[in-house]
Amino acid sequence: MGGGSLTYFKSLAGLAAAAATTTAAMAPAGAAADFFKMPLCGRSFRLEEASIDDMQKAMGNGTVTAVQLVECYAQRVLQTDDYINSLLEFNPDALGIAANLDRERRAGKVRGPMHGIPFTVKENIGTKDKMETTAGSWAFLGSRVPRDAFVVKKLREAGGVLLGKATLSEWADMRSNNYSEGYSARGGQARSPYNFTVNPGGSSSGSAIGVAANAVAVSLGTETDGSVINPAMRNSVVGFKPTVGLTSRAGVVPETEHQDTVGTFGRSVRDAVYTLDAIYGKDQRDNYTLAQQSPKGGYTQFLTNKRALRGAAFGLPWQCFWRHADLEQLRQLTALLDLIKEAGATIINGTEITDYETIVSPDWWDWDWGTRRGYPNESEYTVVAVDFYNNINTYLSELDNTDIRSLEDIVQYNYDNDGTEGGNPWPLGNPAFYSGQDGFLASLATKGIQDETYWQALEFTQTKTRKGIDDALNYKGKKLNGLLVPPAVGQSYQISAQAGYPIITLPAGIHSATGMPFGLAILQTAWAESELVKFGSAIEDLQKTTAGNQYERSLPTWEGYKKKPIPLLNIYEGSD
Repeated sequence: MGGGSLTYFKSLAGLAAAAATTTAAMAPAGAAADFFKMPLCGRSFRLEEASIDDMQKAMGNGTVTAVQLVECYAQRVLQTDDYINSLLEFNPDALGIAANLDRERRAGKVRGPMHGIPFTVKENIGTKDKMETTAGSWAFLGSRVPRDAFVVKKLREAGGVLLGKATLSEWADMRSNNYSEGYSARGGQARSPYNFTVNPGGSSSGSAIGVAANAVAVSLGTETDGSVINPAMRNSVVGFKPTVGLTSRAGVVPETEHQDTVGTFGRSVRDAVYTLDAIYGKDQRDNYTLAQQSPKGGYTQFLTNKRALRGAAFGLPWQCFWRHADLEQLRQLTALLDLIKEAGATIINGTEITDYETIVSPDWWDWDWGTRRGYPNESEYTVVAVDFYNNINTYLSELDNTDIRSLEDIVQYNYDNDGTEGGNPWPLGNPAFYSGQDGFLASLATKGIQDETYWQALEFTQTKTRKGIDDALNYKGKKLNGLLVPPAVGQSYQISAQAGYPIITLPAGIHSATGMPFGLAILQTAWAESELVKFGSAIEDLQKTTAGNQYERSLPTWEGYKKKPIPLLNIYEGSD
């Protein structure tokens, strides 16, 4: 171990003692929010809820340094992680990276808005450093990736400080179809700081939770079907899932090349977009990125304010999605819609996804909806099962220092380590993996064969959802500025996922029954991220500047922070 790493762990030991003292000083007899009160960073900087711009200003005027930001976020992790478990692994090089960036700043070099900003990445995103990349599975412990994932490389070059790896649902939920969201054998159970007993959203659980709990500035997650939007919505943060191909998947543990994408989490649209600007781009190792349509100068230029809502027009797919939301969400979300209309926007009800009666599940998020209605050749899961078999074997071929070389090896490892990895369904195995590894077994049964059923399913899911969204966005010859949807209704982001289209979710309210947040999302067509940035930031500005508005991000309440159930209650739709 190098001297820098030793210094780091000595520093962490001091921070752990400080965090313990801070927490102990806040007696649990008080409100839970007081128990988790966040101290100042340095002498005077209020890091809680600080934006990237706030941090840049503070570093620019000498109030704090990048090293101090790393130390303060590390202290916050140590204060909260026994409870919420948002971080799976610290980066032992973080302080050294921050110190180098501080030297650059003193020399007059600032790389951009991410310079010195601590970030985390979901643990299935590869890093060529002292940390592991295991997708939460013990099977990959000690394996070595050939290089940083492209998005990590880009974010490091932009000046970001990688604080560590975030917890996740193991294998991004591919392994099981009945499981405890946010759980992995290696990482344990991640919990939402809003309610410790219910589904925190996933599979990018720790990424969203860490940002929500002010344990990091921003984070990267991955999504196949809901894994950015769902945890962002359920933890009152902004989640931005880009078009498939805008961000490279090279170096990310895969699920399906047709839907996988890397997205961003922030406490504001601006922070999520700063992070997106740092990671998108063409990558020769991901041919999907070579066809991307992106603006010169990035997406930050499209950030705006509530004045952009004057003359804007949005669609409301009521029959597709809104009618499935519960009454409390409808009450709060329609109040927010009224604010948007008062700001000068038009909202057109009944802009439905074409053929929604066929392609949208009437009950809940269901990625095998086609099979359940008798048509496996119209099912998303048919495509994912085949793609995973092929994509994971390709990924494994590049790993060093591992005997795991195929999906068959992974399945056997889980059987051989049943108590931790839950190869068998409960009551054998692990209660967090209630159905065992049925997702892996379904993929294994395909042997990766791209037969006629596979190609028909791919054609159906992509063509139908793309046409459906595009039709809804073109209402009576008028191009709309987005489709407003309730992301707690999982079918909304599922249709976007199958299409490979972008979506952003904004914090919009809290459910009184559970204390869990929910959001308002905007759907768009391929490569229309600029529209999402423009109107996501406009709605957010409206939320923040409207006196008495309750329908925005709120701080965690730490409900049930002494409870540790597994599995967690699955209150709303699942995600993949």
